Amino acid sequence: MNATTASSHARAAPGASRLTELDWLRVLAFGLLILYHSGMFYVSWDWHVKSPRLLPALEAWMQWLNPWRMSLLFLISGAATALMAGRLERPGALLATRSKRLLLPLLFGMAVIVPPQSYLEVVEKLHYGGSYLDFLKLYFQGYHGFCRGKDCLVLPTWNHLWFLPYLWAYTAIVLAALTLPAVRAGFGHAGWRRLVAGGRLLWVPWLLFALLRQHLLDRFPSTHDLVHDWYQHALYGAMFALGFALFGTRDDRHGAWEAARRMRWVALAGYVAVQLASQGIADGWRAGHGDDFPDWLLMAMRALNAGKQWPPIVAALGFGRQWLAGRDSRALRWLTLAVFPFYIVHQTVTVLAGHLLAPLQWPLALEAATLVAVTAVACLVAAWVAMRVDVLRPWMGLGPKAKSPAPCGTGLLGSSY
Repeated sequence: MNATTASSHARAAPGASRLTELDWLRVLAFGLLILYHSGMFYVSWDWHVKSPRLLPALEAWMQWLNPWRMSLLFLISGAATALMAGRLERPGALLATRSKRLLLPLLFGMAVIVPPQSYLEVVEKLHYGGSYLDFLKLYFQGYHGFCRGKDCLVLPTWNHLWFLPYLWAYTAIVLAALTLPAVRAGFGHAGWRRLVAGGRLLWVPWLLFALLRQHLLDRFPSTHDLVHDWYQHALYGAMFALGFALFGTRDDRHGAWEAARRMRWVALAGYVAVQLASQGIADGWRAGHGDDFPDWLLMAMRALNAGKQWPPIVAALGFGRQWLAGRDSRALRWLTLAVFPFYIVHQTVTVLAGHLLAPLQWPLALEAATLVAVTAVACLVAAWVAMRVDVLRPWMGLGPKAKSPAPCGTGLLGSSY
Protein backbone atom coordinates (compact mmCIF):
# COMPACT_ATOMS: atom_id res chain seq x y z
CA MET A 1 0.00 0.00 0.00
CA ASN A 2 1.51 3.34 -1.04
CA ALA A 3 1.52 6.48 1.10
CA THR A 4 -1.37 8.11 -0.77
CA THR A 5 -3.60 5.08 -0.36
CA ALA A 6 -2.64 4.73 3.30
CA SER A 7 -3.49 8.35 4.01
CA SER A 8 -6.82 7.92 2.20
CA HIS A 9 -7.67 4.96 4.40
CA ALA A 10 -6.62 6.88 7.48
CA ARG A 11 -8.84 9.80 6.58
CA ALA A 12 -11.80 7.50 5.89
CA ALA A 13 -11.27 5.20 8.83
CA PRO A 14 -14.29 3.55 10.40
CA GLY A 15 -15.76 5.69 13.10
CA ALA A 16 -15.03 8.94 11.26
CA SER A 17 -17.80 11.31 12.21
CA ARG A 18 -18.53 12.63 8.72
CA LEU A 19 -18.16 11.51 5.14
CA THR A 20 -16.65 14.72 3.86
CA GLU A 21 -16.29 13.14 0.42
CA LEU A 22 -20.08 13.00 0.26
CA ASP A 23 -20.36 16.68 1.18
CA TRP A 24 -17.74 17.67 -1.39
CA LEU A 25 -19.39 15.62 -4.12
CA ARG A 26 -22.75 17.23 -3.38
CA VAL A 27 -21.26 20.72 -3.57
CA LEU A 28 -19.38 19.93 -6.79
CA ALA A 29 -22.46 18.30 -8.35
CA PHE A 30 -24.57 21.38 -7.70
CA GLY A 31 -21.78 23.55 -9.06
CA LEU A 32 -21.90 21.54 -12.28
CA LEU A 33 -25.68 21.97 -12.32
CA ILE A 34 -25.29 25.77 -12.26
CA LEU A 35 -22.82 25.62 -15.16
CA TYR A 36 -25.06 23.20 -17.05
CA HIS A 37 -28.10 25.46 -16.79
CA SER A 38 -26.02 28.44 -17.89
CA GLY A 39 -25.09 26.37 -20.92
CA MET A 40 -28.75 25.66 -21.65
CA PHE A 41 -29.13 29.34 -22.61
CA TYR A 42 -26.76 28.79 -25.55
CA VAL A 43 -27.67 25.38 -27.01
CA SER A 44 -30.44 24.39 -29.41
CA TRP A 45 -32.28 22.21 -26.88
CA ASP A 46 -35.60 23.55 -25.67
CA TRP A 47 -35.37 25.72 -22.56
CA HIS A 48 -37.24 28.62 -20.97
CA VAL A 49 -35.29 31.42 -22.69
CA LYS A 50 -32.71 31.33 -25.44
CA SER A 51 -29.77 33.38 -26.63
CA PRO A 52 -30.15 34.58 -30.24
CA ARG A 53 -26.52 33.45 -30.68
CA LEU A 54 -26.47 29.71 -30.13
CA LEU A 55 -23.35 27.60 -29.60
CA PRO A 56 -24.20 24.12 -30.95
CA ALA A 57 -20.62 22.96 -30.25
CA LEU A 58 -21.39 23.33 -26.53
CA GLU A 59 -23.92 20.52 -26.80
CA ALA A 60 -21.23 17.89 -27.30
CA TRP A 61 -19.59 18.86 -23.99
CA MET A 62 -22.89 19.03 -22.13
CA GLN A 63 -23.74 15.52 -23.34
CA TRP A 64 -20.83 14.25 -21.25
CA LEU A 65 -22.66 15.47 -18.13
CA ASN A 66 -26.27 14.91 -19.11
CA PRO A 67 -26.60 11.13 -18.57
CA TRP A 68 -25.39 11.09 -14.94
CA ARG A 69 -25.46 14.57 -13.34
CA MET A 70 -28.90 14.21 -11.68
CA SER A 71 -28.43 10.52 -10.95
CA LEU A 72 -25.36 11.36 -8.88
CA LEU A 73 -27.41 13.79 -6.79
CA PHE A 74 -30.06 11.15 -6.10
CA LEU A 75 -27.40 8.61 -5.10
CA ILE A 76 -25.74 11.14 -2.78
CA SER A 77 -29.15 11.95 -1.30
CA GLY A 78 -29.81 8.26 -0.67
CA ALA A 79 -26.48 7.89 1.12
CA ALA A 80 -27.10 11.02 3.22
CA THR A 81 -30.58 9.75 4.13
CA ALA A 82 -29.09 6.45 5.32
CA LEU A 83 -26.60 8.31 7.48
CA MET A 84 -29.41 10.34 9.02
CA ALA A 85 -31.64 7.28 9.49
CA GLY A 86 -28.83 5.52 11.31
CA ARG A 87 -28.90 8.22 14.01
CA LEU A 88 -32.63 8.14 14.69
CA GLU A 89 -34.70 5.39 16.25
CA ARG A 90 -37.96 6.39 14.52
CA PRO A 91 -38.10 6.75 10.71
CA GLY A 92 -41.25 8.84 11.16
CA ALA A 93 -39.29 11.57 12.94
CA LEU A 94 -36.82 11.74 10.08
CA LEU A 95 -39.63 11.85 7.51
CA ALA A 96 -41.18 14.81 9.33
CA THR A 97 -37.85 16.63 9.26
CA ARG A 98 -37.22 15.83 5.61
CA SER A 99 -40.76 16.85 4.65
CA LYS A 100 -40.25 20.27 6.19
CA ARG A 101 -36.80 20.64 4.64
CA LEU A 102 -37.95 19.63 1.13
CA LEU A 103 -41.60 20.62 0.76
CA LEU A 104 -41.52 24.12 2.27
CA PRO A 105 -38.82 25.23 -0.23
CA LEU A 106 -40.85 23.61 -3.01
CA LEU A 107 -43.92 25.68 -2.10
CA PHE A 108 -41.85 28.84 -1.71
CA GLY A 109 -40.09 28.20 -4.98
CA MET A 110 -43.30 27.61 -6.93
CA ALA A 111 -44.89 30.75 -5.47
CA VAL A 112 -41.93 33.17 -5.54
CA ILE A 113 -38.82 31.87 -7.31
CA VAL A 114 -40.14 30.06 -10.39
CA PRO A 115 -42.83 32.48 -11.77
CA PRO A 116 -40.26 34.87 -13.36
CA GLN A 117 -38.95 31.94 -15.41
CA SER A 118 -42.41 31.15 -16.75
CA TYR A 119 -43.15 34.81 -17.40
CA LEU A 120 -40.02 35.33 -19.49
CA GLU A 121 -40.68 32.03 -21.27
CA VAL A 122 -44.08 33.22 -22.57
CA VAL A 123 -42.64 36.65 -23.35
CA GLU A 124 -39.90 35.15 -25.52
CA LYS A 125 -41.74 32.19 -27.04
CA LEU A 126 -45.29 33.52 -27.33
CA HIS A 127 -44.65 37.30 -27.32
CA TYR A 128 -46.91 37.79 -24.32
CA GLY A 129 -47.49 41.50 -23.82
CA GLY A 130 -48.98 41.64 -20.34
CA SER A 131 -47.16 42.84 -17.24
CA TYR A 132 -45.60 40.53 -14.70
CA LEU A 133 -48.49 41.22 -12.32
CA ASP A 134 -50.97 40.34 -15.07
CA PHE A 135 -49.08 37.11 -15.61
CA LEU A 136 -49.05 36.27 -11.90
CA LYS A 137 -52.86 36.39 -11.82
CA LEU A 138 -52.95 33.82 -14.61
CA TYR A 139 -50.16 31.79 -12.98
CA PHE A 140 -51.99 31.33 -9.69
CA GLN A 141 -55.32 30.72 -11.46
CA GLY A 142 -53.77 27.71 -13.20
CA TYR A 143 -54.20 29.22 -16.67
CA HIS A 144 -53.51 26.70 -19.47
CA GLY A 145 -53.79 28.95 -22.53
CA PHE A 146 -50.07 29.53 -23.15
CA CYS A 147 -49.68 27.01 -25.97
CA ARG A 148 -47.63 26.33 -29.07
CA GLY A 149 -49.73 23.79 -30.91
CA LYS A 150 -50.41 20.98 -28.46
CA ASP A 151 -47.52 22.00 -26.21
CA CYS A 152 -49.06 24.03 -23.38
CA LEU A 153 -47.34 25.53 -20.37
CA VAL A 154 -48.67 24.03 -17.14
CA LEU A 155 -49.19 26.62 -14.40
CA PRO A 156 -48.31 26.76 -11.56
CA THR A 157 -45.12 24.82 -12.16
CA TRP A 158 -41.97 23.74 -10.34
CA ASN A 159 -39.51 23.83 -13.29
CA HIS A 160 -36.01 23.01 -11.97
CA LEU A 161 -37.39 22.27 -8.49
CA TRP A 162 -38.80 18.93 -9.71
CA PHE A 163 -35.91 17.32 -7.85
CA LEU A 164 -37.54 18.13 -4.51
CA PRO A 165 -40.86 16.22 -4.86
CA TYR A 166 -39.03 13.28 -6.42
CA LEU A 167 -36.52 13.17 -3.58
CA TRP A 168 -39.29 13.50 -1.00
CA ALA A 169 -41.21 10.60 -2.58
CA TYR A 170 -38.19 8.27 -2.56
CA THR A 171 -37.34 9.28 1.00
CA ALA A 172 -40.89 8.61 2.15
CA ILE A 173 -40.98 5.18 0.46
CA VAL A 174 -37.66 4.06 1.93
CA LEU A 175 -38.40 5.35 5.43
CA ALA A 176 -41.84 3.72 5.39
CA ALA A 177 -40.21 0.45 4.32
CA LEU A 178 -37.72 0.72 7.19
CA THR A 179 -40.57 0.31 9.66
CA LEU A 180 -40.68 -3.34 8.51
CA PRO A 181 -38.03 -5.41 10.35
CA ALA A 182 -37.33 -7.54 7.26
CA VAL A 183 -36.55 -4.47 5.15
CA ARG A 184 -34.36 -2.94 7.83
CA ALA A 185 -32.44 -6.21 8.11
CA GLY A 186 -32.22 -6.44 4.33
CA PHE A 187 -30.22 -3.24 4.02
CA GLY A 188 -27.58 -4.78 6.27
CA HIS A 189 -27.57 -8.16 4.51
CA ALA A 190 -24.23 -9.65 3.47
CA GLY A 191 -25.52 -9.92 -0.10
CA TRP A 192 -24.72 -6.26 -0.64
CA ARG A 193 -21.04 -7.01 0.00
CA ARG A 194 -21.16 -9.73 -2.66
CA LEU A 195 -22.70 -7.20 -5.06
CA VAL A 196 -19.64 -4.96 -4.84
CA ALA A 197 -17.01 -7.71 -4.76
CA GLY A 198 -14.67 -8.09 -7.70
CA GLY A 199 -15.88 -5.88 -10.53
CA ARG A 200 -19.58 -6.38 -9.86
CA LEU A 201 -20.06 -2.86 -8.51
CA LEU A 202 -19.32 -1.67 -12.04
CA TRP A 203 -21.27 -4.07 -14.24
CA VAL A 204 -24.29 -5.25 -12.20
CA PRO A 205 -25.90 -1.79 -11.87
CA TRP A 206 -24.91 -1.13 -15.51
CA LEU A 207 -26.95 -4.19 -16.45
CA LEU A 208 -29.88 -2.97 -14.35
CA PHE A 209 -29.89 0.43 -16.04
CA ALA A 210 -29.57 -1.23 -19.46
CA LEU A 211 -32.74 -3.22 -18.73
CA LEU A 212 -34.56 -0.06 -17.65
CA ARG A 213 -33.57 1.67 -20.87
CA GLN A 214 -34.73 -1.32 -22.94
CA HIS A 215 -38.16 -1.60 -21.36
CA LEU A 216 -39.14 1.85 -20.09
CA LEU A 217 -37.23 4.63 -21.85
CA ASP A 218 -39.33 4.80 -25.03
CA ARG A 219 -42.61 3.99 -23.30
CA PHE A 220 -42.30 6.73 -20.68
CA PRO A 221 -40.55 9.88 -21.96
CA SER A 222 -39.32 12.27 -19.30
CA THR A 223 -42.04 14.61 -17.98
CA HIS A 224 -40.84 15.71 -14.49
CA ASP A 225 -44.52 15.81 -13.49
CA LEU A 226 -44.08 13.14 -10.75
CA VAL A 227 -47.17 11.20 -11.85
CA HIS A 228 -46.33 9.83 -15.32
CA ASP A 229 -42.53 9.78 -15.19
CA TRP A 230 -42.02 6.05 -14.76
CA TYR A 231 -38.67 5.64 -16.49
CA GLN A 232 -37.18 8.47 -14.46
CA HIS A 233 -38.68 7.05 -11.27
CA ALA A 234 -37.12 3.68 -12.00
CA LEU A 235 -33.75 5.29 -12.72
CA TYR A 236 -33.63 7.85 -9.92
CA GLY A 237 -35.35 5.59 -7.41
CA ALA A 238 -32.73 2.92 -8.09
CA MET A 239 -29.95 5.47 -7.69
CA PHE A 240 -31.40 6.62 -4.37
CA ALA A 241 -31.72 3.01 -3.17
CA LEU A 242 -28.15 2.18 -4.20
CA GLY A 243 -26.89 5.23 -2.36
CA PHE A 244 -28.90 4.31 0.72
CA ALA A 245 -27.85 0.66 0.76
CA LEU A 246 -24.21 0.86 -0.35
CA PHE A 247 -22.76 4.26 0.45
CA GLY A 248 -24.67 5.39 3.54
CA THR A 249 -22.47 3.99 6.33
CA ARG A 250 -19.45 5.64 7.92
CA ASP A 251 -17.64 2.33 8.34
CA ASP A 252 -18.21 1.31 4.66
CA ARG A 253 -20.06 -1.76 5.92
CA HIS A 254 -20.42 -3.36 2.48
CA GLY A 255 -17.10 -2.21 1.02
CA ALA A 256 -18.73 -0.13 -1.72
CA TRP A 257 -16.65 2.98 -1.10
CA GLU A 258 -13.43 0.99 -1.21
CA ALA A 259 -14.57 -0.84 -4.37
CA ALA A 260 -15.32 2.49 -6.07
CA ARG A 261 -11.96 3.86 -4.98
CA ARG A 262 -10.19 0.80 -6.31
CA MET A 263 -12.00 0.88 -9.67
CA ARG A 264 -12.05 4.64 -10.20
CA TRP A 265 -9.67 4.66 -13.16
CA VAL A 266 -11.32 1.66 -14.80
CA ALA A 267 -14.73 3.30 -14.40
CA LEU A 268 -13.49 6.58 -15.85
CA ALA A 269 -11.82 4.87 -18.80
CA GLY A 270 -14.94 2.79 -19.42
CA TYR A 271 -17.12 5.88 -19.43
CA VAL A 272 -14.86 7.66 -21.95
CA ALA A 273 -14.80 4.57 -24.15
CA VAL A 274 -18.60 4.25 -24.07
CA GLN A 275 -19.08 7.92 -24.94
CA LEU A 276 -16.71 7.72 -27.90
CA ALA A 277 -18.03 4.37 -29.11
CA SER A 278 -21.66 5.45 -28.87
CA GLN A 279 -21.03 8.65 -30.80
CA GLY A 280 -18.93 6.82 -33.39
CA ILE A 281 -21.54 4.12 -34.00
CA ALA A 282 -24.37 6.65 -34.29
CA ASP A 283 -22.43 8.92 -36.66
CA GLY A 284 -21.29 5.98 -38.76
CA TRP A 285 -24.81 4.63 -39.17
CA ARG A 286 -26.23 8.05 -40.05
CA ALA A 287 -23.52 8.58 -42.66
CA GLY A 288 -24.54 5.41 -44.49
CA HIS A 289 -28.23 4.96 -43.66
CA GLY A 290 -29.66 8.22 -42.30
CA ASP A 291 -31.62 8.47 -39.05
CA ASP A 292 -33.60 5.24 -39.48
CA PHE A 293 -32.00 2.96 -36.88
CA PRO A 294 -33.06 -0.73 -36.94
CA ASP A 295 -34.46 -2.29 -33.79
CA TRP A 296 -31.41 -4.47 -33.19
CA LEU A 297 -29.12 -1.45 -33.27
CA LEU A 298 -31.39 0.55 -30.98
CA MET A 299 -31.35 -2.30 -28.45
CA ALA A 300 -27.57 -2.50 -28.60
CA MET A 301 -27.23 1.27 -28.25
CA ARG A 302 -29.53 1.36 -25.23
CA ALA A 303 -27.41 -1.27 -23.47
CA LEU A 304 -24.22 0.57 -24.40
CA ASN A 305 -25.58 3.96 -23.36
CA ALA A 306 -26.35 2.67 -19.86
CA GLY A 307 -22.58 2.86 -19.54
CA LYS A 308 -22.97 6.64 -19.64
CA GLN A 309 -25.11 6.50 -16.50
CA TRP A 310 -23.28 4.32 -13.98
CA PRO A 311 -19.48 4.17 -14.61
CA PRO A 312 -19.06 7.97 -14.30
CA ILE A 313 -20.82 7.82 -10.92
CA VAL A 314 -18.50 5.03 -9.75
CA ALA A 315 -15.56 7.14 -10.93
CA ALA A 316 -16.85 10.22 -9.10
CA LEU A 317 -17.37 8.25 -5.89
CA GLY A 318 -13.97 6.61 -6.20
CA PHE A 319 -12.05 9.82 -6.79
CA GLY A 320 -14.08 11.47 -4.05
CA ARG A 321 -13.02 8.73 -1.63
CA GLN A 322 -9.39 8.97 -2.72
CA TRP A 323 -9.01 12.74 -2.76
CA LEU A 324 -11.77 14.23 -0.57
CA ALA A 325 -12.20 11.89 2.41
CA GLY A 326 -11.34 13.71 5.61
CA ARG A 327 -10.90 17.04 3.80
CA ASP A 328 -13.06 19.03 6.19
CA SER A 329 -12.93 22.81 6.41
CA ARG A 330 -14.99 25.79 7.44
CA ALA A 331 -15.58 26.53 3.75
CA LEU A 332 -16.97 23.04 3.16
CA ARG A 333 -19.34 23.32 6.12
CA TRP A 334 -20.61 26.67 4.85
CA LEU A 335 -21.02 25.38 1.29
CA THR A 336 -22.78 22.25 2.52
CA LEU A 337 -25.45 24.50 4.02
CA ALA A 338 -25.42 27.04 1.20
CA VAL A 339 -25.90 24.55 -1.61
CA PHE A 340 -29.67 24.28 -1.06
CA PRO A 341 -30.29 28.04 -1.42
CA PHE A 342 -27.94 27.93 -4.43
CA TYR A 343 -30.12 25.27 -6.00
CA ILE A 344 -33.38 27.10 -5.31
CA VAL A 345 -32.43 30.45 -6.85
CA HIS A 346 -29.82 29.66 -9.50
CA GLN A 347 -32.01 28.93 -12.51
CA THR A 348 -34.22 31.97 -12.06
CA VAL A 349 -31.12 34.18 -11.89
CA THR A 350 -29.71 32.54 -15.03
CA VAL A 351 -32.99 33.05 -16.92
CA LEU A 352 -33.29 36.70 -15.83
CA ALA A 353 -29.64 37.48 -16.52
CA GLY A 354 -29.70 35.78 -19.91
CA HIS A 355 -32.85 37.64 -20.95
CA LEU A 356 -31.33 40.99 -19.95
CA LEU A 357 -27.84 40.35 -21.34
CA ALA A 358 -28.86 39.12 -24.80
CA PRO A 359 -30.02 42.50 -26.21
CA LEU A 360 -26.71 44.15 -25.20
CA GLN A 361 -24.84 42.20 -27.88
CA TRP A 362 -21.64 41.97 -25.87
CA PRO A 363 -18.85 39.72 -27.21
CA LEU A 364 -20.16 36.21 -26.71
CA ALA A 365 -17.36 35.09 -24.39
CA LEU A 366 -17.89 38.15 -22.18
CA GLU A 367 -21.64 37.62 -22.12
CA ALA A 368 -21.34 33.95 -21.16
CA ALA A 369 -18.77 34.67 -18.45
CA THR A 370 -21.00 37.43 -17.08
CA LEU A 371 -23.99 35.09 -17.06
CA VAL A 372 -22.10 32.51 -14.99
CA ALA A 373 -20.63 35.16 -12.69
CA VAL A 374 -23.98 36.86 -12.05
CA THR A 375 -25.56 33.50 -11.26
CA ALA A 376 -22.75 32.56 -8.87
CA VAL A 377 -22.78 35.90 -7.04
CA ALA A 378 -26.59 35.85 -6.72
CA CYS A 379 -26.40 32.33 -5.28
CA LEU A 380 -23.83 33.43 -2.70
CA VAL A 381 -25.92 36.44 -1.73
CA ALA A 382 -29.11 34.37 -1.48
CA ALA A 383 -27.40 31.82 0.77
CA TRP A 384 -25.87 34.56 2.95
CA VAL A 385 -29.25 36.27 3.39
CA ALA A 386 -31.10 32.98 4.02
CA MET A 387 -28.65 32.03 6.76
CA ARG A 388 -29.09 35.36 8.56
CA VAL A 389 -32.84 35.95 8.24
CA ASP A 390 -34.50 33.42 10.52
CA VAL A 391 -37.91 33.65 8.86
CA LEU A 392 -36.37 32.69 5.52
CA ARG A 393 -34.43 29.66 6.71
CA PRO A 394 -37.16 26.97 6.47
CA TRP A 395 -38.34 28.33 3.09
CA MET A 396 -34.81 28.11 1.69
CA GLY A 397 -34.17 24.58 2.93
CA LEU A 398 -32.19 25.44 6.06
CA GLY A 399 -32.74 24.12 9.56
CA PRO A 400 -33.00 26.26 12.70
CA LYS A 401 -29.95 28.37 13.41
CA ALA A 402 -27.56 26.58 15.77
CA LYS A 403 -27.16 28.30 19.15
CA SER A 404 -23.59 27.06 19.39
CA PRO A 405 -21.03 25.77 16.88
CA ALA A 406 -22.14 22.45 15.41
CA PRO A 407 -20.10 19.51 16.63
CA CYS A 408 -18.29 17.33 14.18
CA GLY A 409 -20.76 14.86 12.75
CA THR A 410 -23.78 17.15 12.27
CA GLY A 411 -22.83 18.16 8.75
CA LEU A 412 -25.08 15.75 6.91
CA LEU A 413 -27.95 16.21 9.34
CA GLY A 414 -27.69 19.94 8.89
CA SER A 415 -27.05 19.81 5.17
CA SER A 416 -29.56 20.25 2.43
CA TYR A 417 -29.91 16.59 1.57
